[in-house]
Amino acid sequence: MKNGKKVFQRSDMHIPLTVPKNMHDLYQDNYLRTTFNTDRLFLFAGDQKIEHLNDDFYGDGIPEESADPKHLFEIANNAKISAFATQLGLIADYGSEYRNIRYIVKLNAKSNLVPTEISDPLSLSITSVEQVAELKKNSGLDIVGVGYTLYLGSKYEAQMMAEAGQAIYQAHQHGLLAILWVYPRGKAVTNERDAHIIAGATGVAACLGADFVKVNAPAASTGFESAELLKQAVAAAGKTGVICSGGAFKNEETFLNDLYHQIHIGGNRGVAVGRNVHQRTLAQALKFCRAIAAIVIDDIDVEAAKILL
Repeated sequence: MKNGKKVFQRSDMHIPLTVPKNMHDLYQDNYLRTTFNTDRLFLFAGDQKIEHLNDDFYGDGIPEESADPKHLFEIANNAKISAFATQLGLIADYGSEYRNIRYIVKLNAKSNLVPTEISDPLSLSITSVEQVAELKKNSGLDIVGVGYTLYLGSKYEAQMMAEAGQAIYQAHQHGLLAILWVYPRGKAVTNERDAHIIAGATGVAACLGADFVKVNAPAASTGFESAELLKQAVAAAGKTGVICSGGAFKNEETFLNDLYHQIHIGGNRGVAVGRNVHQRTLAQALKFCRAIAAIVIDDIDVEAAKILL
C-alpha cells in the first residue's frame, strides 16, 4: 500500500494481444516504470515547439529561459515525471546530455498557423515507429513509448486514424507504450469540450488500442462539475487510461484542485502538462512538478501537495 493506494504490479497488468510474448517483459517494464507502479501517468508534454510555434516560449510573462529548448530537458531531467514527450529531432539533439529521462516520441505534428476556420486540421507522421526503435537501439536512450495526435471530426480523420492505428500496433510489437492525443476539431465540430463528444474521442482511442489517451477536460462552470462530466469519457475508454490536458497557464491551486477532482471524481488516470510547467522558471517548474506528482503518483490531497510549492 502507498498512502492508502494499492501498488500496481505485473500481476495486475493487462497486456494487449498486439504485444508479442517475447516483448511482454519489456512492455510491462516500460509501463510500470513510467507509471511508478501506480497505473497513473504524469506526462510532461514538450511537443509545442511545432504545435504552437514560439507562442508558448516567448512573450509577456514567460521566463527568458523558456526560449531555449534546453529548458524543457532541464525540467524533464530534474522533475518527478512519468515521461517527457517531444519530437525525435529534439531528442536526437539533446538526448546525449539527458540520458536519465524517459522519452515518449511524438510521431506527428502540425503548426497552428492555419486556423480551423480556413481548413480542417491534418497532422501526419513525421517519424515512424521503426525510426524510433532504431534510435532507441543505437542511442541507448530510455525511450518507453510513442505518441500521436488525432483530430476527430476533421474531414481528414480517416487518414490520421489509419496512421494512429498502425503506429499503436507497431509500438506494441516493439514493447513500447502508445499514447494518443485525441481532440475533436474541425468545421463540423461545434463544441470541442462537449462531454459527450470527448467520451466519443476516448472510445475511439480504445478502439485503436491506445494504452493512454489525452483529452481536454469537458467544459463546465467549475472543476468539480467538469470532473463529474469526465466520468462518461472514462467509462467509454474501457481499459485505455484517460489523462487530461493541463491546458493554458493557470493558478497553481486551481490547477491542483482540478487535477484532484479529475482523478478522484472523474476517475481519470493522470495528466499531461506543457505550458503550466515550462512557462515557469526552472525552480518554479520543479516545485510545481513535485506538487503535481504528489497528487498523481503519491496520491495525496491538494492541501498536502500545496506545501511542496
